[in-house]
Amino acid sequence: MSQSRLSVTVVLGTTQTLAWASSYYLPAILADAMARDLGVSSTWIFAAFSASLLASALLGPRIGRTIDAFGGRGVLALSNLALAAGLVLLGLAQSPLVMWLAWLVLGVGMALGLYDTAFATLGRIYGATARSTITGITLIAGFASTVGWPLTAWGLAEYGWRPTCLAWAAGHLLVGLPMNWWLLPRVETPAIPDARAAKPHVPLDRNMVLLSAAFALGWIVAGAMAAHLPRLLQAAGASTTEAIAAGALIGPAQVAARLMEAGVLGRFHPLLSARLATITHPIGAAVLALWGGGAAAGAFAILHGAGNGILTIARGTVPLAIFGPENYGYRLGIIGAPARVAQAAAPFLFGILIEHWGAGALAVSSMLAIAALLALALVKPDQAPPVRLP
Repeated sequence: MSQSRLSVTVVLGTTQTLAWASSYYLPAILADAMARDLGVSSTWIFAAFSASLLASALLGPRIGRTIDAFGGRGVLALSNLALAAGLVLLGLAQSPLVMWLAWLVLGVGMALGLYDTAFATLGRIYGATARSTITGITLIAGFASTVGWPLTAWGLAEYGWRPTCLAWAAGHLLVGLPMNWWLLPRVETPAIPDARAAKPHVPLDRNMVLLSAAFALGWIVAGAMAAHLPRLLQAAGASTTEAIAAGALIGPAQVAARLMEAGVLGRFHPLLSARLATITHPIGAAVLALWGGGAAAGAFAILHGAGNGILTIARGTVPLAIFGPENYGYRLGIIGAPARVAQAAAPFLFGILIEHWGAGALAVSSMLAIAALLALALVKPDQAPPVRLP
């Protein structure tokens, strides 16, 4: 393997930034404009976005199995083609039906190309030592919202939402695809004999169930904030400018927290980082509820971003530390499936909550984060992996 860890980190960090900015973070800025143009409500746009996340959840385990066997280079390259196709279809959509179809294609692209796939790729390359590289790519991709939201907002203001979608599609074809295909290591041989036919048995033990529940709860909160943060902050008393500025702080907060994970917290079991990450959102919500306005919005964004940044890493590092690298990609797919399903519902459900309760929706997200902390508190990091049954 000729590529150094640094080069792999830079490649995946860059392509992950592009993938997140042009898919997951898109509706927060473009949903209202899409809805007006297509003659539907914004809730309808978020429902289509939720459907795309559901499609992504259903594909996760099989994609993880493929990466375990053959590596992730081809899968990640295919994700760029799928995301580009979905963005072109979205940009050309003239009816709600085509818009829904476009989001389903984007859902396939997200299943192929977001963090779970990148983490599984690194697990296939580096095995049990992948933690530092996982942290590295999230350090770079932590700026996805910081880069994506302002760029998308600028494209919307200057050219409209349709050209903006087409521009992101061009980014996948001209930047993401070449980087993933030519600059990532090639896995020459299958990791297991007859890899195409093999289906590993991964028992759903106590830790698997608790981790699935914890990450599902955490990803409801993350999905809701990614889709609704600007309007939620405005409901809490921030101006539009203050809300956008606060949202731009999430990326740096994620990166700062991940630097802490790579440094001080890296000396401890990643489960400790995961537990700490779940309490920052409720603390930020309390600050916003007590003080409101632009400064409190910024504080909330920093605290939420810090927790979300570490929890994203934990989704890859905690299963690796507890269960080891065997069947890592498939295990990530199983653990991540409930999280993606829950995340799929989050934009739609929280859109309704915000319409009725405004900033009061943060009380619900805070309770979900606390429930995630309780689930993680019950995980036993020293529990040996179960014996695999024939």
